[in-house]
Amino acid sequence: MNGRTVYVVDGSRTPFIKALGKPGNLRASDLAVAAGKQLLARQPFSPTDFDEVILGCVMPGPDEVNIARVCALRLGCGDKVPAWTVQRNCASGMQALDSAYHNIAYGQSEMVLAGGVEAMSHAPVLFGNAMVGWLSEWMKAKSAGQKLKVITQLRPQHFVPIIGVLRGLTDPIVGLSMGQTAEILAHRFNITRDQMDEFAMNSHHRLAEAQEKGHLEEIEIIYDQKGNYYDHDNGVRADSNLEQLAKLKPVFDRKFGKVTAGNSAQITDGATWLILASEEAVKKYNLSTMGKITDTQWAGLDPAQMGLGPAHAMAPIMQRNNFEISDIDYWEINEAFAAQVLAVIEAWKDKNYCTNELGLDKVIGEIPYDRLNVDGGGISIGHPVGSSGARIVLHLLHVLKRNNAKRGIASLCIGGGQGGAMLVERT
Repeated sequence: MNGRTVYVVDGSRTPFIKALGKPGNLRASDLAVAAGKQLLARQPFSPTDFDEVILGCVMPGPDEVNIARVCALRLGCGDKVPAWTVQRNCASGMQALDSAYHNIAYGQSEMVLAGGVEAMSHAPVLFGNAMVGWLSEWMKAKSAGQKLKVITQLRPQHFVPIIGVLRGLTDPIVGLSMGQTAEILAHRFNITRDQMDEFAMNSHHRLAEAQEKGHLEEIEIIYDQKGNYYDHDNGVRADSNLEQLAKLKPVFDRKFGKVTAGNSAQITDGATWLILASEEAVKKYNLSTMGKITDTQWAGLDPAQMGLGPAHAMAPIMQRNNFEISDIDYWEINEAFAAQVLAVIEAWKDKNYCTNELGLDKVIGEIPYDRLNVDGGGISIGHPVGSSGARIVLHLLHVLKRNNAKRGIASLCIGGGQGGAMLVERT
């Protein structure tokens, strides 16, 4: 993309906290503020020096409308720094970065705080329209007689809840849950249950090793109001093995399916921030930089096969930069499902898919597994949907630094049939 160079100055995230069946102790805005405070405290500039704050979030709570503005004010950015929230399902955090990237590249901003957050454990439990209608009649009833009449109209079905997270993870156009779309991909590319479970096991083992070696330096220790502290991604199962995973029953196709809770991403709470800046801002504040964003791409595809989104989003980046597989040092593909990541790998190896679906004249090639999600991914770390897109970009920059590498691509599939990808380079 033409325009000014856009640098990533710094970034941080919370530990990703596994949901345990009840609302967690931290709301989405609490998570974002906890990560942001420590990030901003170490900068040589004031939070009021940002030109804007952009935050991705799929389902902020009722007290967090325009959650970006809520967080910006709580972080001390001041009344004059505008803030806005973006939503692109699983890629909301990447969309925030892309929005900041474009605004800086084209001179509208000099320095932006951008990222993503989700508290999936706080997903709402809703009443249906029947109950909403009944409550409306109850509020309108004034006399005791009127209220008694309304009460007699109350039925057990009025109390049937709508589980927000389950409804949100179902595509309304094709009527499939995200897990069902993963089953479609497993069938299409002949991905076996053993392959999926092995991928999931390795995700946990890689995360456990990264934790042991201190390779997740982007994580900030955070505290809740009850005095509890969180210092690591707590969904990791270091002892995960194929025998344990094989015992789990399929969730989305109970008779013939392969997708289980063990080879799918976890329901998780977490937040991620990155500071993006122009060359002028870097010089003005004498900032060090982690790297730069050099290209981005969004793609659309059949919602029933949404997991292939990374194949469609990464391909144009490879094509317009004249890259071969060997030109990319490391890859981060969000692990919504093991089947989905494995399908992306297979699609790029398949001549028919590359020709008929991606419009290419040859296969792109095989992404080397030893350069993909080297410290684990959504299966082990968790996938707080608004945050993951920012997390994989931030972590990719750390991986490039640690390995003295130059270039990487981060990508996600997106519910509704989309894909997003971002090319980053070390400076």
